[in-house]
Amino acid sequence: MMSTLDATRAELALVVLYLNKAEARDKICRAIQYGSKFLSDGQPGTAQNVDKSTSLARKVFRLFKFVNDLHGLISPVPQGTPLPLVLLGKSKNALLSTFLFLDQIVWLGRTGIYKNKERAELIGRISLFCWMGSSICTTLVELGELGRLSASMKKLEKRFKDSDKYKNEEYRAKLQKSNERTLALVKAGMDIVVAVGLLQLAPKKVTPRVTGAFGFVSSLISCYQLLPSPPKSKTP
Repeated sequence: MMSTLDATRAELALVVLYLNKAEARDKICRAIQYGSKFLSDGQPGTAQNVDKSTSLARKVFRLFKFVNDLHGLISPVPQGTPLPLVLLGKSKNALLSTFLFLDQIVWLGRTGIYKNKERAELIGRISLFCWMGSSICTTLVELGELGRLSASMKKLEKRFKDSDKYKNEEYRAKLQKSNERTLALVKAGMDIVVAVGLLQLAPKKVTPRVTGAFGFVSSLISCYQLLPSPPKSKTP
């Protein structure tokens, strides 16, 4: 009985730890926002109201968040990273930081603090283009890093037989990293579609429902990525 209670307490502690993250709460709200967009399909009603109100609420979570990517922009990169990947990574940081900074002005416009609505709308579009650019950079970075991982894994495979390569700790670590980057690549690709939908660059193909569907799945991936790492099993 006590062991079951302890296990439940430990699981609840992980949930609390997860929900204490501002980023996790933001991504849960994002899933609600895009799920509502999918249901409303751009038509007035309760779902569209939820979409708009959740979108505004999320902007509070992102206040001063641009500092994170500004820090990433000036941080050193791992040794051996090819120059094109370094430049793409720094471009991603710069574009994402710009998006998050401009998004604060959009929030000020939506709340009525910033009175120039036309300029706020223009800034909103510029910020979305920055976000789309950062997603494109992320896609290219992940493709490049997956290529590098694949090459290093093939070198390891030559050293080990097919039967025992999964027993090698280095190989397993690279395989896990490859899976993580593949998921990040899928998410970045979906975010590009979401940005195209929000900017209405292809309104006939990327409808509000398509935007909502891609945004919802992308949000679920983000929620999964933020899950705490499972405790490592102790070897006897």
